[in-house]
Amino acid sequence: MTRSTELDLTRITAVVFDTDGVVTDTARVHAAAWKRVFDDFLRERAAPDGEPPRPFDAAEDYLRHVDGRSRADGVRGFLASRGIPADPDTVRELASRKDARFLAEIRTRGVAAFPSTAELARELRRRGVRTAAVSASRNCAEVLRAAGIGGLFDTRVDGVEAARLGLPGKPDPALFEEAARRLGAAPAETAVVEDALAGVEAGRRGGFGFVVGVDRHGRGGPLSAAGADLVVADLADLRLRGPESLRGDGPALPGETA
Repeated sequence: MTRSTELDLTRITAVVFDTDGVVTDTARVHAAAWKRVFDDFLRERAAPDGEPPRPFDAAEDYLRHVDGRSRADGVRGFLASRGIPADPDTVRELASRKDARFLAEIRTRGVAAFPSTAELARELRRRGVRTAAVSASRNCAEVLRAAGIGGLFDTRVDGVEAARLGLPGKPDPALFEEAARRLGAAPAETAVVEDALAGVEAGRRGGFGFVVGVDRHGRGGPLSAAGADLVVADLADLRLRGPESLRGDGPALPGETA
């Protein structure tokens, strides 16, 4: 769904961006890594004379069970969808395999940031709006460094911080709430930008002032149903309304850049 629309900066003072799929083009890398790991696992456990469970669908299964969630929650969600018990050892093993595949891919091929997202973050900072990067992944800092855009965000709340602080994963809004707290903004005056159903739901459950769904794959309906106030195909379609005063790229909060 592509339509010009506005983010009202007279009532929004901070913007929290999901990382994978919104800031960086890494959602597809995550999906490919999950597919390899899950399909290998399903083949390994299939009986010699039996048909293995339905393979992982890198579009549908990723969207419904994995996208936006922690690795452990993603493993549990997918295995449950196939009627497979998710014992702790299996969850740890599959999560570890996926992490290794993902890191090998980004270290070999690099990471690309979406130009429109980077430009939006720069413009928000010029207008005095603080920004945060949020991710369920423990690799968020490495991803932002590889893409060369860590300096666009005043703070980062990722899987490492979630573990340190004991924050539950999406669709619980705790990650977004912590990011807003660090930016000195109430949820009601903070916008959330997400491409995952779990992330959009988290923004809505947390009472955030505006939730933008990014639909790069023609799946805008589910994002709207999950609670997005608006859905855009690309953040170039999002227009800003409000203060035009510039402050340069502005200083980051001490000690919290990526």
